[in-house]
Order: sequence, then C-alpha cells, then structure tokens
Amino acid sequence: MKTVFALGQVGRFASAAICVAALSACTTIAPVTPAVAAKPSLQSMLSQASTASGSGQKEQAVTLWKQAAVAYPADKSPWLSIAQTRYEAGQYGDAIINAQEVLVRDPNDTLANSIIAISGLRLSTRSLADLSRQNNLSGSLRTESQDLAKLLRESLGETVLVPPAQPPVQQAATPARGKGKKAPATRKQQEDDASANPFGALK
Repeated sequence: MKTVFALGQVGRFASAAICVAALSACTTIAPVTPAVAAKPSLQSMLSQASTASGSGQKEQAVTLWKQAAVAYPADKSPWLSIAQTRYEAGQYGDAIINAQEVLVRDPNDTLANSIIAISGLRLSTRSLADLSRQNNLSGSLRTESQDLAKLLRESLGETVLVPPAQPPVQQAATPARGKGKKAPATRKQQEDDASANPFGALK
C-alpha cells in the first residue's frame, strides 16, 4: 500500500510540473505586432501631387509635395515643383525660399538658380517702380540701384538694361497748328512709363 501511495504522489507531482512548464512556455511567446504599412514610393507621391496640380488644386499639390519632401528629405524634386508653382502664381518670395531648398541638395540646378534670379529681379522691379512713383529713389539706395543695374547689364551683355518703350502710333489727322510739335505727356503716361521701366534713370 505504501508503494502505491508513493507512486500516486509522484504522478501528481509530475502532472503539476508539466502544467507549470506549459504555463511557462505560454508566457515566453512573443506578442504578435501589426505589420507596418510600407512607405509609398517617391514617384507615386510626385505623381499624385502632379495630378492635383493639373486639375487646378495647387494648394493640395503643394501639401502633397511637402509630404514627399518630408518622406524623402534628400531629394530635390518636391522642392523644385513647389518653387515652380509659387513662381507661376507670382509669389516670388516663396518661390525663392523653395528654390533655395533645391540648391541645398543640388547647387548646380539651373532651373532653381533661374527662379531665384528672375524672382529677385521682379521683386526689385516692383519696389523700384513704387519708389520711382514716390520720388524716393535717392541717396545710398540710388547708388546701390545703379550698381545693381550695372551688374545686370554686364551679366546680360546689354548696354541698356531695359529697352526704351515704343513711341505711340500718331493719329492720322493732326491739327495744322500743332504740326511738328510733340504733345506733352500726361501724368498717367509718365506713371505708366515709370512702372514699365523702373530702371530708366539708371541707364
């Protein structure tokens, strides 16, 4: 009887040990992690932005290009597209900022350099036109403007930075009394000339 009792106890201990081992194995199983979605390719992101831009959704396209720039920070393509879009919209300050991002990644990018040069010139032209109308182009500002005009002439290989405006077509019938005399320009004509040719005083 003692032998049977001892065997029974051994069996119970063995069963308990097996249960403990099984529970232990369950706790060491690594939890299943959800699969991470693959990052979309740069080409697909640029294509999506181009589609939005082509349908007239310019701001949506800019948002998508910015997302592409974050996902692929070493690539210049998203920044170049943003710079072109801002330039075409006449937002020259933003165009310059985004074109500079292109040059950080590719200092020899011709289009980015062109956007910066032309955008800067157009901003300068606007400011000089305003100053010309206000008769405030004087002092050191005038000197710096003259230096800028000289540099632009040399860079473009032109002796005159802005060609003179074409003379207006004269009327067929001219009063005999005023024949041979040029009518004085009106104030509006003078303002229009200054706006069209803000570098006129710098030639």
